[in-house]
Amino acid sequence: MIAENLAEVRERISQAIQKSGRDPDSVRLVAVSKQVDIAQIEEARTAGAVIFGENKVQDAVPKVDQIGRDGISWHFIGHLQKNKVKFLDERFDLIHSVDGLELAEKIAKQCQSENRVQRVLLQVNVAGETAKFGMEPGELEKQLMVFSSLKGIRVEGLMTIPPYDPDPENSRRYFSRLRELRDQCEKRLPLPELSMGMSNDFEVAIEEGATLVRVGTAIFGARLKGN
Repeated sequence: MIAENLAEVRERISQAIQKSGRDPDSVRLVAVSKQVDIAQIEEARTAGAVIFGENKVQDAVPKVDQIGRDGISWHFIGHLQKNKVKFLDERFDLIHSVDGLELAEKIAKQCQSENRVQRVLLQVNVAGETAKFGMEPGELEKQLMVFSSLKGIRVEGLMTIPPYDPDPENSRRYFSRLRELRDQCEKRLPLPELSMGMSNDFEVAIEEGATLVRVGTAIFGARLKGN
C-alpha cells in the first residue's frame, strides 16, 4: 500500500509541476515519517522515497541511527526545543523549523563546537496564528542579515504551515505570501528553498513555488492531524 500511495503522490506532484510550467527537478518530496515504524519507512525507501521528515528529536534519533543515511536524507520538520539541539549532531541534512533568532544562535553555537555547518530554513507564521510557531514576516525581514551572519548555520530558505483547511485553495494565499516574502528577502540573501504544502494542499503549494513538500498521511495513512 505504501508503494502505491507513494507512486500516486509522485504522479500528483508531477502533474502540479506540469500545470505550473516548472522544472521537473524543482520540487522534492519529503516523506513525513513521524509516528511511522522502521518497517514502514524501509518499505517507502524500497519504493523510492529518498527524503524522510521527522518532527520529534526523541523519536527521530533512534530511527536515523538504526536505518542510517545511506542513499537517503533526513530532515527535521517539527518544533525544535533549544535543549534538544545537542542531540541533532549530523543526523539531519536540513532543519525546516528554525522559528526565531534565539534557536538559530543555539544551533549555530552547537555546530561551531562540532566544526560543521547546518543547513536550515526559517519558519514564518504568515497567517499570524497564535498557536503556531514561527516568526512574523516583519520580524524575519528585520533580522534576516543577523541570521545570515551566524557561523555554524546556512540559511537556505523559508518554511510555513498554514491553517488547516479542507479546501486547499484556501491555503493558496499563505503560500503566495511566503513566496512573495522570499522574493523580497532575496534582494539581500539567496533563499532558494520554500518548504510548504502537506498532504491536503501540496499541489497548490507547488503551483505557488514550493521546492519541498511535506507529505505524510497520503503516503503512510492517517496518524495525528496535521500531515
